[in-house]
Amino acid sequence: MINKQSNPKPQDKALLEAVAWNEQGLVPVIAQEVGSGDVLMMAWMNRDALLETLRLGEAVYWTRSRQKLWHKGEESGHTQKVKEIRLDCDGDTILLLVEQKDGIACHTGEHSCFFQQWDSTSATWVDESKPKKI
Repeated sequence: MINKQSNPKPQDKALLEAVAWNEQGLVPVIAQEVGSGDVLMMAWMNRDALLETLRLGEAVYWTRSRQKLWHKGEESGHTQKVKEIRLDCDGDTILLLVEQKDGIACHTGEHSCFFQQWDSTSATWVDESKPKKI
């Protein structure tokens, strides 16, 4: 279980204050793989998740369905080592540049959560995934 950070370090306060948190106290986060540039997933963070990410050096998100902090890979082992944290120009989206352990980011076993591509000819979603690495 992840311990919530109640008192951020002084150097982390500026980071937290720069983020434009939504009404629920959340910010969308994109995880992008260092090296390949692949967009792996989108998730949410609250303040505690961002502080835990800083503390651990691995991605920690807020799961809206379970209403708790979620250390990516806590069950699967497919953790994300954070190499950089970036904030967009409006301050309302975070980009994590990560090293994805075992190359699997999606809970389906895919490299990326974005493996479905819209085919306008057939008006269907097509699975464009690479062979699974499981």
